[in-house]
Amino acid sequence: MAEARHEFVARQLRSLITSGEYAVGRSLPSESTLCAQYEVSRGPVRQALASLSAEGLIQLSQGRPAVVRSGDAAQTLDTFTPFSQWARRTGREAGSKTLEVSRRRASSSAAGALGIESSDFVVEVVRVRYLDNEPTMIERSVFVDTVGSLLFDFDTDSGSITDYLTGRGVRFESMSHVLDAVSADSVDADSLGIAVGSPLLRERRTSRDENGTAFEYADDRYRSDQVVFSIVNSRTVDPRMIAPDT
Repeated sequence: MAEARHEFVARQLRSLITSGEYAVGRSLPSESTLCAQYEVSRGPVRQALASLSAEGLIQLSQGRPAVVRSGDAAQTLDTFTPFSQWARRTGREAGSKTLEVSRRRASSSAAGALGIESSDFVVEVVRVRYLDNEPTMIERSVFVDTVGSLLFDFDTDSGSITDYLTGRGVRFESMSHVLDAVSADSVDADSLGIAVGSPLLRERRTSRDENGTAFEYADDRYRSDQVVFSIVNSRTVDPRMIAPDT
């Protein structure tokens, strides 16, 4: 599928921002200049700028050129983007190293998130994810057995698990996220090439299907020097406070 014009413009500008070509505090060219530079109309340019604003990279002001507010490519949580797609969007190459794919009894945390019993079987996948060959995140995903069993026919180092499962008919209809900070344990440290106790950004995610039934519980831990998160608020969305664990 051909890349949409606004995606092309966003990718080009994102690369210039994250590489430092457009430094924090610097204004981007005007819309008319960007239209001429990328040979597109104002519509794709405005869509591209809106995407970069949602990612936290730029600040938009009416009647003025956009200003760079951050040089860090952010994972956005208004809509979830699979790691491989997000890497491509930010102009980087995603990679994976699978540490484990196994069927086992559900842990108490997974059972609670998935609404199943601890005696039920689940499929757990543990992978190290890379950006440009640099270890960036350790991913622990637990699936209910009916969904996770599909992964035994998939090379988990070959690409996106989300994309594969979607192709097999699994619908990622909604997701809930809990963000916090944790210290790297020995497995995290060894997998990510960092010291034990280093700070990590943790995202715990529960995925549900079109019926509201939970089928995936993930515990993803990102190196805080590699990734930031951007959360977008909207007047049309009922904001919810996430209560701390007790």
